[in-house]
Formats: sequence, C-alpha cells, structure tokens
Amino acid sequence: MKTATKGFIPVMLTPFTDNGSIDFDALTRLTEFYLQAGAAGLFANCLSSEMFELSAPERLQIIGHVIKVVNGAVPVVATGTFGGAIDQQADFVKQVHDTGTDAVILITGLLAEETESEAVFNERVFQLLDRTETIPVGFYECPVPYKRLISPENLQLFVNTGRVIYHKDTCLDLDQIKEKIRLASRPGFGLYDAYMGHAVASLKAGSAGLSCIQGNYFPELIVWLCQHYDDASQQEKVDRAQQFLIDKMDVMHHVYPITSKYFLQRRGLNVSTFTRRDVGTFTPAIAQQIDGLFADYARLQEELELNLV
Repeated sequence: MKTATKGFIPVMLTPFTDNGSIDFDALTRLTEFYLQAGAAGLFANCLSSEMFELSAPERLQIIGHVIKVVNGAVPVVATGTFGGAIDQQADFVKQVHDTGTDAVILITGLLAEETESEAVFNERVFQLLDRTETIPVGFYECPVPYKRLISPENLQLFVNTGRVIYHKDTCLDLDQIKEKIRLASRPGFGLYDAYMGHAVASLKAGSAGLSCIQGNYFPELIVWLCQHYDDASQQEKVDRAQQFLIDKMDVMHHVYPITSKYFLQRRGLNVSTFTRRDVGTFTPAIAQQIDGLFADYARLQEELELNLV
C-alpha cells in the first residue's frame, strides 16, 4: 500500500436500504465516489462499514462487490478477524483473501483479551500468520471491542516478517507514531494515521497516508492534504485545512456514521442514513450541526479551490 506519494485510504461505509438490507447499488456509487475523489486504496469491511452488524456471508459479499467495482484501480484491504479460536480466525482470513483483497486486516482487540499480556497477543499474531501461509495482512487498532495498541517494538517484529503491508494507527500520539515509523520502516509497508488532529505533522513524520472517518464526509479534502501537506507555496491553506479538521472533529464523530451518510446526502449522493449500529438518535439539532458543517466546508472548498466529485 505504500507509494512514493502520500495516500488516502477511506474506511468505507456500508449503505443500507431503509429496511436495513445492504444496498449494493448505493455501494457501487459510494465506491466510485471514493475513487473519483482520488483515494489511493480502500478499506472495506471495517468499523465504519458496521462490520460487527454484518453476517459472515454479508461481509464477504460486500468485500467482493467492492473489489468488482474497483476492478484493480487501487488496492483493497478488508477485515478478516472476528474472534474465536485462531484456527477459526485463520479460516475466515483465507476466505477474505480469496475475494481478491490485497491484504487482510487483523483487529488487534480480537487477538487477545484486554486482560491478557502483550506476550500472549504476540503469540496469537504469529500463530495466525503461521496458519495463513503467505497472505499479506495489516493491523487495525480498532476501538471495538476495546482498543489494543501495538507498541513500536512489536510492530517492528510483525513488519519484519515481510507479511504486513498496512497499519491503521489509532494511538493519537504523534511521538508513538514517529517511533513506529522509525522502527517499522520497510519497503511495501505503510502506516496510515486515523487521527486528523495531527494529520499534517504525521504526514511530515513519514506516515504513508491517512485513513480516517473524515474521508466519509469530504474525501477530496483528505486527498488534497496528502498531496499538499509539505508544499511551501500552499502552507497557509494547509494550515487552514488542518485547523478545520480540528475544529470540526466532535461534530463528525457524533452519532457517526449516520451523520456522514446525511452529509453525503447533502452532497447529492443517493444513500440512506439507515444504520444497523446503535450509535444514538439523529436529532434535528444534530442535523442542524451537520448542515452547518456542510456550509463551512463549502467555504473551505472555495478557499482551497477543491474540485468536488
């Protein structure tokens, strides 16, 4: 997943119909939307996709559909671990790989209980790697069921196997990210930061790109930031974009992903706000906040001269 230029890897939404079934036509439109915005790859079947509210067959159907629409244009990664015995997890990793993914993502909080040691976690990772042959993998420090962070030293161990190509980092700690990048630098591997509070600093520190929920509101902005973060002639605009992401962080996380689906509706994308995940009530007051975000982004888009998809 690592390229010479920085890249944005969207954490994909799953569109549903108003009765709760998967809307594959909308998934096609959404996939094309990410690609048109300039995404360097796609992360399907992730937390933003409501992966824990999908059945195993649905997960595979969604991943396969995305890969068909992408048709080799960019790499696609997707989650393949959902708890249980290592042999059981390894079997599903193989099924996800068979859909055509470029890497299968391992959820750190599903490889060891919260009370179990780092040594146990490491052992499980290597057991899973042993049982999945040569399949490329990645890690996601998902906050559900709990957030287990990978230390820089352990990430180095895993990356040195040559099997790990992607890491979605959620530590929120720039110093930790710098140390991970320093220790785990290897051709073919990329660390993608999820935290937009220090997006520019992370890119300058050497992260391969960004993989964040903000891309489910305005993916072209995240792509633009990956392209211009170190452009001295654009520094004022880069600073403005970074501050916008900081200022708007709370509103974008509130009852997400309903809010992002509503925002995409405002942008003209035909997608329902239905979500299977219990994230709270999308009240008129929250809708008004998202309307304000929409207006503020329109002003930023003009200032940055962004071409909307």
